[in-house]
Amino acid sequence: MAKEKKPLHPGQGLAIGLAIGLSFGVAMDNIPIGLCIGLALGTAYDGHNKNRNKDKEEK
Repeated sequence: MAKEKKPLHPGQGLAIGLAIGLSFGVAMDNIPIGLCIGLALGTAYDGHNKNRNKDKEEK
C-alpha cells in the first residue's frame, strides 16, 4: 500500500524558501539578497504545487 503525501498548507513553501534563502544570505554575508532569493524560490515552489494539484483534480 502506498502512503498518500499530505498536501502543503498555503504559504508553507514560501516559509521553506525564505528559510533557505536566509541561510544563503547569512553564509554570503548579504542577508537582503538571500531574502530576495528565498522569496523567489518559495513563490515558485508554491506556484508549481498549485498548478500540479489543479492538474490532478481535473483528471
